[in-house]
Amino acid sequence: MKALRIATFNINGIRSRLPALLAWLEREQPDVACLQELKAADAQFPGEAFEAAGYGYLHHGQPSWNGVAILARDSQPLEVRRGLPGMEDDDQSRYLEAAVHGVLVGCLYLPNGNPQPGPKFDYKLRWFESLNAHARGLLSSGHPTVLAGDFNVVPTDFDIYDPKSWRKDALLQPASRDCYQSLLEQGWTDAIRALYPEERIYTFWDYFRNHWARNAGLRIDHLLLNPQLAPYLKAGGVDAWVRNEPKASDHAPTWIELGTRKQR
Repeated sequence: MKALRIATFNINGIRSRLPALLAWLEREQPDVACLQELKAADAQFPGEAFEAAGYGYLHHGQPSWNGVAILARDSQPLEVRRGLPGMEDDDQSRYLEAAVHGVLVGCLYLPNGNPQPGPKFDYKLRWFESLNAHARGLLSSGHPTVLAGDFNVVPTDFDIYDPKSWRKDALLQPASRDCYQSLLEQGWTDAIRALYPEERIYTFWDYFRNHWARNAGLRIDHLLLNPQLAPYLKAGGVDAWVRNEPKASDHAPTWIELGTRKQR
């Protein structure tokens, strides 16, 4: 097992935030970066900029909305699939899977689900259930695997600054949380929570009501490790400095480090 730094980052518009994204790649140099909410068609993906920065890439874009990508430092990701099994009728670009640096990486952007109840929340749950079904297959494969992305779910009240004003939001609904818990119960490890069991960690701060300045955040960006990969988890965190940059995304990159040897 080689040492790896794997990150997930909802960029919230790759064209408008490309300079900030490149600055983060240069400073933090993740080996793998999973990006969400590209908001750009495949033809608009800035591949040349990533090549110049030393990254190979795969992308699954969509005009104006959604979109996911996987970047690999000094390597070219090998595509395994795009889109989830059972969601062949889905016209939204939300899942991309690739072999990268000896690890299987699933990059995902789970539907937000608001307003709820309604068709958007129904779609969220259908997508989540399809993800869980696919995740069971990934577990059975035995390959070292990470599912990384914006899950659009706050797992517990400990993962949000104040749940009271968010009770009606799709991110906190019991059905959303149950889907996430069911995923963990398959055998996946929530890497950040495993590393920081008693600390409030946030990855998203809304643009409204001064949430960033007040550190009124939510933890909705997750990296889940299968049993083959979890023992190598060495460190992790959130590059919160990115959220403080001009014209920043409302998310900050969340990352883990995998060691060459199993951790005790």
